[in-house]
Amino acid sequence: MTRLYSISHQYVEYIPEHLLPGVLYISKRFRTASHLCCCGCGMKVVTPLNPAKWSLTDYGPNVSLSPSIGNWNHPCRSHYFIIRNHVRWAGKMSQRQVAAVRQRDHIDVERHAKGKNVVAHLSEIFKRWFK
Repeated sequence: MTRLYSISHQYVEYIPEHLLPGVLYISKRFRTASHLCCCGCGMKVVTPLNPAKWSLTDYGPNVSLSPSIGNWNHPCRSHYFIIRNHVRWAGKMSQRQVAAVRQRDHIDVERHAKGKNVVAHLSEIFKRWFK
């Protein structure tokens, strides 16, 4: 397996069925980005783009994904950042550290969902006022 240290990006409407190594496919329509794991293992990595998961920053000729990519469910268990089309390798994480990250991710998703519910509720109230 050959590690990648850079990645290109392509904006697409639909994520292709077969991904090329070293390419981050970004679908604004479906708010997702996908690529093959940068360790070279060939596993598909899907990153949902929303405030509770990952965010994409477009700098024109290059992009960044935040936070890091932790492939804890893949055999490689690779961990890296994509910053301005460069792959920055991070250290391995223990099971305890991974569990803490997953717990924090779960809390972030719940907070995001609650925030959406509040906005939807307020939107309904305003709609009723202006009928």
